[in-house]
Amino acid sequence: MPTAKRPVGYGSLTNVVGRSSRPPFSPLGAWNSVPAGETQAFLRRAFAQWGMPRQLRVDNGTPWGSRGDLPTDLELWLAGLSVEVQANPPRRPQDNGVVERSQGTGKRWAEPHRATSPEELQVSIDAMDRIQRERYPYKGSESRLAVHTGLQHSGRSYDEAQEETFWSLEGVHDLLVRFAVPRQVDRSGTVSVYNRNHYVSKSYANTIVFVRFDPQQRWWLFHDENNHLLNHREACEIDAGRIRGLTVTNRRDRD
Repeated sequence: MPTAKRPVGYGSLTNVVGRSSRPPFSPLGAWNSVPAGETQAFLRRAFAQWGMPRQLRVDNGTPWGSRGDLPTDLELWLAGLSVEVQANPPRRPQDNGVVERSQGTGKRWAEPHRATSPEELQVSIDAMDRIQRERYPYKGSESRLAVHTGLQHSGRSYDEAQEETFWSLEGVHDLLVRFAVPRQVDRSGTVSVYNRNHYVSKSYANTIVFVRFDPQQRWWLFHDENNHLLNHREACEIDAGRIRGLTVTNRRDRD
């Protein structure tokens, strides 16, 4: 599957300057400035066109993943589609060199400094993308698409209208059981999981406990450093509707 192009204005295309005779535009500067719902909508369009991949290789941090903590809402949704998220090592672009070079080539060819609007830049990026993949010689006289015919479709079809029928909560459970994340118990004896408070015990106030997920009971399990179970609470966040709607994390600004 080809690497999906980022929506215009995201990623490295920051502070683009237009022609001197026209006002410049200022797109969003980074993926973590983009609401997770917009990222999800973009991925759905990409999956419908090219099929679902087995794995997405992404940068660290939101909205993709939360390094060292529980998976983000977006990562949980992808797990339900059996799409694994693999994070690039931080500050090591050379470990993802093929994609980095491809994006650099696309940026040079598309000449974003000449664009005066996101729409104009998108037209240029699309045109350069087709040339690079479908026409530019890759091996001998053949293009990348001619050599790697599998780039046209992953073989895993996707239809948003049918997503509910093949999306699986089991895939989410399989992901969550890999995690044991630390939390500090506050003075009232609670810890925060996906920005919701869960009571552990006042006797453990100001100490570190570890949070795990029990897929059989759908509980959050709270252990001390010696793996003694201290308490458990219903994992109400781990619900198919919440995950597919990207509302696992309690965003208090929406309350």
